[in-house]
Amino acid sequence: MKEFIGRVVTPGVVTAPAVVSHGGLNTLASFQGALQFGDKKATCGDQNNPDLYNKQLAGKALCLPQTIGSTTGGLVLYCACAMERQPACMLFSKPIDSLAAAGAILASVWLEGGNMPVVDSLGDEFLNYVKDGMSITVKDGGVVCVE
Repeated sequence: MKEFIGRVVTPGVVTAPAVVSHGGLNTLASFQGALQFGDKKATCGDQNNPDLYNKQLAGKALCLPQTIGSTTGGLVLYCACAMERQPACMLFSKPIDSLAAAGAILASVWLEGGNMPVVDSLGDEFLNYVKDGMSITVKDGGVVCVE
């Protein structure tokens, strides 16, 4: 087991299996099927992200460097949370962008069932260490345990 400490963007405690992207997450392309076509597993539809394409995002510890794409990113995350199709948590190796942060923060404030802990600034070592399927536990204070 290895611990990493980052900055809490939205609080929460959760344990979930990891799904890892070494490239940026195009939020709209990744979650479009979940939001528009009712895919409850939130199967990643971003063909330009070979790490995540066709993998389930809902209920997983989504480990990534950053999000990319259009200004819809925050709204897409908020809607995924509102529809309860969000990742169990989002863990960023780099500082989170303002759009993704806005979506996660609004979901945590406005929604009862849309809890999605988010921790950023975990560092490159975190993203190099974590692999798909590893058990991730997010604790209070931005502590992320990888087993």
